Amino acid sequence: MDDDESVQTDDNKLLNNHNIHNNNTADDNKEDGDATEKQALSKRQRKKLLKQQKWEEERDMRKQKRKDRKQQRRQQRQNNQQDDEGEHRSARKRPRREATPTSLRLVVDCSFDDLMLTKDVHKLHKQIQRCYAENRRASHPVQFYLTSLGGQLKQSMDEKDKGWINWKDISIKLEHYSEVLSKEDVVYLTSDSPNVLTELDPKKAYVIGGLVDHNHHKGITLERAQDLGICHAQLPLDSFVQMNSRKVLAVNHVFEIILAYMEKGSWQDAFFSVLPQRKGAKAVATGPGDGNQDGDGQEDQPEEHLDLEAPQPSEK
Repeated sequence: MDDDESVQTDDNKLLNNHNIHNNNTADDNKEDGDATEKQALSKRQRKKLLKQQKWEEERDMRKQKRKDRKQQRRQQRQNNQQDDEGEHRSARKRPRREATPTSLRLVVDCSFDDLMLTKDVHKLHKQIQRCYAENRRASHPVQFYLTSLGGQLKQSMDEKDKGWINWKDISIKLEHYSEVLSKEDVVYLTSDSPNVLTELDPKKAYVIGGLVDHNHHKGITLERAQDLGICHAQLPLDSFVQMNSRKVLAVNHVFEIILAYMEKGSWQDAFFSVLPQRKGAKAVATGPGDGNQDGDGQEDQPEEHLDLEAPQPSEK
């Protein structure tokens, strides 16, 4: 019996040694395979592998950079909003000067209500408030009209500014401006018009599109003016100003520029007294012999304002 157990123990030892040998051989083969695989990688593949490793290692750093950029953009928006509010507060604090009313009419066309988001309607409401306040304090106030008032805009005014129903020196109409004013007297102000306005006619009614849409509906004000066969023109911004941002002005900026022109008699003075600093406005440089040129050195084309003859209604 003891002999049998001894034989069995020896057999087990032999089996264990065999297994250990096999495991060692497998490990050696694996190491050899890894070395062979590394040797088999081309220079381009190794470079790609290192690049991928670096990409993984820098993941947290990239995430932090994105977070920082987002925070910077948020801060910039807050600064811009504070600038606008500061301008609004300073306007409210200015005392009203002795006024000499003019016969010129300025109309804010509020017929774009269905094209705006609620937040943009609130912005338009604030811009209209600014227009009203500036006109009340202007040395040469215009005949101010609000037309097509209704929808979201009227709801915003009812909720946030119930005192609007007591506004003075303003004509508020539910009707479209084409039903209130003679078509021959109307000039629609739009930056998409090829006509350039060089002076204001006190007998005319100048219409400003009451639209805040961040350029999502580009050209719509010109299109509507053409559909109605109404004269249209743009302010002579390019002749006097270079800007870092888009040359699309808020409703109150257009309104204030016209008020400033009525007071100063100079487009350049009017532009630079109204345009916010964040737009980076600079005077167009001209020199002796340059003629009337814009900032890129190209000679301006003849301005097409002339008689501002009313265009024919476009055919549908």
